[in-house]
Amino acid sequence: MHKPDPEHLFLTRRELLSRVGMGFGALALGGLSETQAATQNPMAIKPPQSFGRAKRVVHFFMNGGPSHIDTFDPKPALEKWHGKALPTGSFLKTERTTGSVLKSPFKFQQHGESGIPISDIFPNVAKHADDLCVIRSMKADVPNHEPSLLLMNCGDARLPRPSVGSWVVYGLGTENENLPAYISLCPGGIPTSGAQNWQAGFLPGVFQGSHIDTKHREIEKLIANIRNPRWSHEQQSQQMDLLKKLNAAHLERREADRDLETRIQSFELAYRMQSEATDAFDIEKEDEATRAEYGDSDFGRQTLMARRLIERGVRYIQVWTGAGQPWDDHNNIDNHRKLAEKVDQPIAAFISDLKRRGLFDETLVIWGGEFGRTPVVELPMAGTNNGLQNGRDHNHHGFTTWMAGGGARPGHIHGKTDEFGFATVEDPVHVHDFHATILHLLGFDHEKFTYRYAGRDFRLTDVHGHVVKDLLA
Repeated sequence: MHKPDPEHLFLTRRELLSRVGMGFGALALGGLSETQAATQNPMAIKPPQSFGRAKRVVHFFMNGGPSHIDTFDPKPALEKWHGKALPTGSFLKTERTTGSVLKSPFKFQQHGESGIPISDIFPNVAKHADDLCVIRSMKADVPNHEPSLLLMNCGDARLPRPSVGSWVVYGLGTENENLPAYISLCPGGIPTSGAQNWQAGFLPGVFQGSHIDTKHREIEKLIANIRNPRWSHEQQSQQMDLLKKLNAAHLERREADRDLETRIQSFELAYRMQSEATDAFDIEKEDEATRAEYGDSDFGRQTLMARRLIERGVRYIQVWTGAGQPWDDHNNIDNHRKLAEKVDQPIAAFISDLKRRGLFDETLVIWGGEFGRTPVVELPMAGTNNGLQNGRDHNHHGFTTWMAGGGARPGHIHGKTDEFGFATVEDPVHVHDFHATILHLLGFDHEKFTYRYAGRDFRLTDVHGHVVKDLLA
């Protein structure tokens, strides 16, 4: 007889299966493993399946649902039908009670050699019309924020699935292991659906996005605990060496537990970030002219941060317009002008800056939200809209997104909505098709780019989607 080991009283399911029945339980569990074999370094640079023009992605997310018919999809018929009911057969089901046609308060003009019509609320982005690939025929599944945000960001409206950024980092790794490979810049907190928008899902947690609240200017507030006020770099290095040894011993007993691996990698990344992140997020190191070009606003500063981050090898960046749903103009569509003023100058500056630095052709730039808005007015209901009748409801039947750089076809308009902008009627691009096309530009076949989970090979597009070749340069 030997004395009982107290540690044997606390067994994980995996340890229990390993120790009973000659280990056959562990073999069975291994056959149903939710992870692929762990690599020595999951963040190492990996080649794509084939040549991809894009090496990185910057997604300008206009959360809340910007109105396509007030930004990049002009509809002259709205002027003619303003205040009138839509003709029979043109009205589609909306989330809230809606009424007659509401014309756009903004004017459109054609720009560049391509002649792409752009609303006057985007005068600076309009200067880059010949760089834009405007998709006017986007389609989602439902007119609700939460499922539509998850569909656009994760490829599924209901189930917990890895985000697009997590898939990209899983496939390509990172060019800078001293910074998170996937960063979500959002001022004032987190958007609707929270961290689910940049979740790793069933992928290892190391591929999850890192949120940065860009309303803060001081680096200590921007990134919590970025500096250790008590220990020197040498002392922290000694602590990390000890922690590595303890974690390695702990991990060895648990047979490559992926949650523990993720925790260890997070510790090590946090340590490495102390020097790299302080420099990357410090836009004061940019010259005055560059800072002025982007503008001294939350969105301008975070857009300039995005450029500094991709220069340093960050693979996937989302630049949000703020917490909640800023573009959700149920009350007054005129508010779109104020929203556009915040993002127009920084986005245009970003594109120009990428070109000057030779980064544009390898950076896929995306603009858009989770859906569009209706061509008909949203009627006030009890406790909503402040009694106003100048806003638009959610519209998933047809909306607009645009891409630029990274192999996207420049100066091109794809697809078409009906004469009122209610629904896609030509060359539809579902969100699954959009994701398949993004992966193609990065060098991946969306049908073969998979991850084995629960006995099945999953992919970003699930069992849907096709590459839209007309969107490719």
